[in-house]
Amino acid sequence: MSEVHTIDLMFQETPGVIAAFVFDTGDGLAVVDTGPTSTLGVLEEGLGKLGAGLGDVRHLLLTHIHFDHAGAAGSILEKSRKARVYVHEKGAPHLVNPEKLLASATQIYGDQMDTLWGEMKPMDADRVTALTGGEGLKLGSADIHALYSPGHAVHHLAYHSGDDLFTGDVGGIRLLERQTPRAPTPPPDINLELWRESIERLRQLDARTLHLAHFGRYPQSQAHWDGLLQTMQLDAERVREPMQQGRDFAYIKEQFTETLLAELADEDAALPELYEFACPPWMSVQGLMRYWTRQAARSAAQGAQA
Repeated sequence: MSEVHTIDLMFQETPGVIAAFVFDTGDGLAVVDTGPTSTLGVLEEGLGKLGAGLGDVRHLLLTHIHFDHAGAAGSILEKSRKARVYVHEKGAPHLVNPEKLLASATQIYGDQMDTLWGEMKPMDADRVTALTGGEGLKLGSADIHALYSPGHAVHHLAYHSGDDLFTGDVGGIRLLERQTPRAPTPPPDINLELWRESIERLRQLDARTLHLAHFGRYPQSQAHWDGLLQTMQLDAERVREPMQQGRDFAYIKEQFTETLLAELADEDAALPELYEFACPPWMSVQGLMRYWTRQAARSAAQGAQA
């Protein structure tokens, strides 16, 4: 596969938060995760520096359908009439008809939707290839393997090609090389058991470079995955324990955020502010509280059946 270029999308004019990855397939450009429509102009500028434009894009490989990864896909299809989208089958219907996705996100972001994400345009179903994971894609001269990797989202895929592994969010957030990766855990469908299984599959792949949407490229190493598993468990327990004590969201959020930011500051003084912007701790708390509540409900149901 040709060289992979990292384009910093300068989300909200902040460097090092959201990346798109671009490479030449020999049959037009492939873009792994488009970013939101609010950063489409920056993506176009980045392509221009490579001597290309949005019209040269032929393949949009989406790891999942969250706005920071897929929001601009419909707009790109309008500008490149030959482009196709590849996405997990559970996410595909929401790209064709994004009304439910938009309604759900609006409940969280309110009147900040346009500022943060911009418009998410629907797309023609005929231009969407729905994947289950396990497929081998031949895009020009590039051989791409789509890998189902749930945990962060039920519709999450990773993409592997030669030395390169595009992890989406299942590879964690790592904003600086010295930072230990951490799991972004927003609602609604965090599943830590499935996430751990996805990590075990990905860490066994013969890849040399991890490409993280948040943010950049790092060597494929056991230390990366071990660190992610460790902090994932640590953060999950920091939510579970006060929940068992009957603490409310406000208390858990405050304690969780204070501890997380202190740990990040120990790794680099610049990390707390950048991390809060890339992955607001309150959203991770919300997702983990939902996860633990569902776990408790499952346990209760199983106990009733015993």
